[in-house]
Amino acid sequence: MLTWAEFERVDLRVGTILEAREFPKARRPAYQLLLDLGPEIGLKKSSAQITHHYQPADLIGRQVLCVVNFPPKQIGNFMSEVLVTGVSDEQGHIVLSALAAPVPNGSRLI
Repeated sequence: MLTWAEFERVDLRVGTILEAREFPKARRPAYQLLLDLGPEIGLKKSSAQITHHYQPADLIGRQVLCVVNFPPKQIGNFMSEVLVTGVSDEQGHIVLSALAAPVPNGSRLI
């Protein structure tokens, strides 16, 4: 079982997608995202394998939940700085975590 202290170490924050573009150098289909995670964290990049359910233009302005305290990960020629969260559907395609209402960028999951 996970302790509460261990859970609190995972820093989950809300960010708004500002840019989304194709990522042809990724091994699996993915998009490169630029996210606004608020004044404390700022702008961060992420590679997200969400191409099945989403088009880049439809992602702009969408708020997502991100893990912001994983180490950056080199993916091809791109440095992914945060992990955008989602769950797999029945076919294994990622569906983004959704918020019920808009909140300020950088808000922390509590």
